[in-house]
Amino acid sequence: MKTLLPLLLLALFSTPSAHALTEKEMNDVLAAIRIVESNNNPNAVGDSGNAIGVYQIWRVYHQDAVEFSEIGGEYRDCFDPDYADKVVRAYMKRYATEKRLGREVTQRDIAVMHNGGPRAVWAKGKKKENLDRYWAKVKRELNKGK
Repeated sequence: MKTLLPLLLLALFSTPSAHALTEKEMNDVLAAIRIVESNNNPNAVGDSGNAIGVYQIWRVYHQDAVEFSEIGGEYRDCFDPDYADKVVRAYMKRYATEKRLGREVTQRDIAVMHNGGPRAVWAKGKKKENLDRYWAKVKRELNKGK
């Protein structure tokens, strides 16, 4: 047991710990999401007219973000990249929290919640497969800068 204790301590202190998402990491993942969603085109309209702007925001996503923040504005304002960024950040401030997830928030959490909604991190089956594919696209964009 005496020889096991130093090994356990070494493992404990040498294992990378989870950390809070930094502002840079948040900015990086949002930039990658914009490329995946619209190739950063503020005039983009997708999903049969249901998604608009650089982030391809749906009306319900916008309503959800605005309802619990003070950003105000109208849905069509999501064509403005700066406004759309505020919407996404407000949405994430509501749902992508350590308290809600029970752990530190990751870039993957931000990406899959943006694409699949607030419960996306717990998705199973076909939905999880789709979200994993989406995350792979976002991750590929994140890795381009490295």
